[in-house]
Amino acid sequence: MLIGLTGLIGSGKSEVARIFEKNGAFVISADKIGKDVVENNKSILKKLVVAFGRDIISKSAKLNRKQLGRLAFSSELNKEKLNKIVHPALLKELSNQVNKAKNRYELVVIDAALLTYWGWDKKVDKTILVATNLRKRIQRLKANGYTESEVKTRTKSQLKLPELYKRSDYILTNNTTLKILEKKVENIIAGLSKRG
Repeated sequence: MLIGLTGLIGSGKSEVARIFEKNGAFVISADKIGKDVVENNKSILKKLVVAFGRDIISKSAKLNRKQLGRLAFSSELNKEKLNKIVHPALLKELSNQVNKAKNRYELVVIDAALLTYWGWDKKVDKTILVATNLRKRIQRLKANGYTESEVKTRTKSQLKLPELYKRSDYILTNNTTLKILEKKVENIIAGLSKRG
């Protein structure tokens, strides 16, 4: 079974993915694929430098992802520029990994904030939305070095929550403790196993 896991930035999606993994699922992280594609594909890196300037390359000649993120999410135009450069290679690699994993594992989870934006909610068997209130998301992301305005800017660039609700089979509310979240995920897994 192929599950799509989505949610706004800071919702705790990756934590949910870890719980799935702990319960025997194979997890594919779109973030990790994106990072690998950008850092290991010289032609994509060159295109990013042309589009966003040399400031996105650190002194050690590595991509400064935080700086790229700040520039890319500063405007709709910049976000589109980033997506056009990165998404084709990312989605190709995502398809490859999903095809391989489906042949080897019973439960495969795609952890992707942009799952519905890419139309992948139509390719998975079930879509799970991790929903968390803004105050909680800001709190979590500030702890990871984001400013409040960066959180709000990135949130604006994602699909709106009502749209995500409409396109999801399960809504996983994550405003409380990790223990409660684990229980909720385990309940979903039990339900999926019965259907499978």
